[in-house]
Amino acid sequence: MLFSPARCLILLLLLNFVDAGRILSKIKERARNLQLQKAKQHLLAQTLSGHQPLLRVREGRIHQQLNHLNRQDVSTFPQRFFVNEAYWQNPDGPVFLFIGGEGPIFDFDVLAGHHVEMAAEHGALLLVLEHRFYGGSINPDGLKTENLADLSSQQALADLAVFHQYISQSFNLSHRNTWISFGGSYAGALSAWFRGKFPNLVYGAVASSAPVRAKLDFSAYTNTVGLSLMNEAVGGSKKCLAAVREAFAAVEAALMGGNVSQVAIDFGCCQIPKDQDDQIELMENLAGIVMGTVQYNEEGVLMSINELCAVMTYKSEAYEEEMEAYNRLVKLAQIYHSTSEEQCLDISHEKTVKDLMDTSLHSGRRVERQWTYQTCTEFGFYQTCEDATCPFSGLLTLQAKTDVCNMLFGISQHSLQGRIAFTNTYYGGDNPPIHRVLYVNGGIDPWKELSVVQDRSEEGEEAHAIFIKDTAHCADMMSRRATDRCSLKSAREEIEKHVASWLKMAARERMEKRTV
Repeated sequence: MLFSPARCLILLLLLNFVDAGRILSKIKERARNLQLQKAKQHLLAQTLSGHQPLLRVREGRIHQQLNHLNRQDVSTFPQRFFVNEAYWQNPDGPVFLFIGGEGPIFDFDVLAGHHVEMAAEHGALLLVLEHRFYGGSINPDGLKTENLADLSSQQALADLAVFHQYISQSFNLSHRNTWISFGGSYAGALSAWFRGKFPNLVYGAVASSAPVRAKLDFSAYTNTVGLSLMNEAVGGSKKCLAAVREAFAAVEAALMGGNVSQVAIDFGCCQIPKDQDDQIELMENLAGIVMGTVQYNEEGVLMSINELCAVMTYKSEAYEEEMEAYNRLVKLAQIYHSTSEEQCLDISHEKTVKDLMDTSLHSGRRVERQWTYQTCTEFGFYQTCEDATCPFSGLLTLQAKTDVCNMLFGISQHSLQGRIAFTNTYYGGDNPPIHRVLYVNGGIDPWKELSVVQDRSEEGEEAHAIFIKDTAHCADMMSRRATDRCSLKSAREEIEKHVASWLKMAARERMEKRTV
C-alpha cells in the first residue's frame, strides 16, 4: 500500500486532462504528483508519531453494469475503490465520499487532503470511487470507439448510487450514517450533480472548482488567464499582460513570415513545424506554460504568476528591443524544459492524433482519449483564442479544437452545441435546482467562469458559495500548510463550518423523526 517508484511513474502518466495541450496536461500531471509527494511526507510524519492510517486502508472492486439505463444489458466492468476506516466511529459515524474524476485514484485520496482532516474530526468513514473508464476501472476493449458510448457523467452518477448501496450493505450502514460527497474540478461537478440527482443518498456536497456549466467555446478561460496576469495581489501587472501579448504576437509573426526553422530552434522543438497544424500545436503548448502557471499559482508546480511576470517584464541589454518580448517567452520555455524530463518540445500534430487514436490500455495517453470523448459528447470546454481579450495566438480556434471530435469519434462539429445544451438542461448549468451544495472557487482560477460563485436561494432551495479571491484551482482541497494565504485558511474554516452544520442538521432531523 506504500507509494512505490512504480506507482509514482503511473501517476505521472495517468492524470487529469480537463485541458487541451500537451504542456498544460503535463503541468497538471506535475500538480497531482506534487500532491502525492506531500501526502507521502504527511504519512511519514504520522507514522513516526505512532499513528499508522495505512493499516486501515484497503482496496476493493465492485462489478458495475456498463449501461445502467438498459437493464437488459448485463455487461459489466470492474470499478476500483479505496476505504479508510482509521477515523470511523462505528456504527453511527458519517460517510465522506471522495469522488474520482478523469484519472486514476490512489490510496492517498483517502489518506490526505482537507476532507481527510475533516473526517478525522467527525469520525467519518472515508471512501473514494474511481470514475468508469479511467485508471483500472475499464474493460480491456473499453477504449474502442464503439465501447466509449458507455462513458458519460450520467452513467458515472449511477455508478455512485450503486456504490452507495454496496457500501451500505457491506458496512451495515443505515439512515444514521450521513453521507457527504467531495470532489474537485470535473469531480467537483459530479459531487454537486450527485447531490442534485440523488438527494436521498447524499445529504450535502462540497464542489471545489466545479465547472457545472458546459460550454462549447470556453474563451472565458483565456480571458481570465489574462486578468490574472494583471492581478497585483498575486504578482501580476498590466505590464506583464502586455508583455505576454507582445511575445505571442512576435512568435506568430515569425511563423507567418517564414522563419519556421528558427522558431523551432529557439523553443527547443523536436520537429520543424511542417504545416499550420504543427504551428497550432506549438502555440498551444507555449500558451500552456502560461495557463498552467495561472491555474496552479503558488502550488509549487512550475512557477508562480509573480515569477512568470518577473521573467516577462525583465529588461535586458542583450536583447534587441523589437525581439525582447519574443526572447522572454523563449526564456520561459527554457525554464519549463529545465524542470521537465523532456529533451525537446513535441509539436507534431500527427503524433498527437495518433496517440489519441491508440485504444491500448497500456498507452500512456489513455486518460486523454477518454476525456476528449467526454468533451466531444457532453462538455466542450474548448479553450479558444479568437476574441480580443485573449493574450495568446489567434491560431487557437474553435474549429482547430473540434476537428478532433470527427477525426477520432465521427462526431460532427454541428452536433456539439446540441449535446452541450442537453448537458446544461439535464443538470441545470450554473443555476442548478439543488440545495446543501457548497461551491468553492479561487479568484484567479479560470474554471470559476463555469461554476457557481455567489450564494443563491429560491423556492426554499439554496446553494452556498465560497469565493477565495487570490487562490487557484482546487487549492482548498489540499491539506493545511503554514504558507497558505489567510484567505485560503479562512475558506477552509468556512467549509468546515458548513460540513459540521450539515452533520448536526441531519442528526437533528433524525431526532425529530423519532419523536413523531
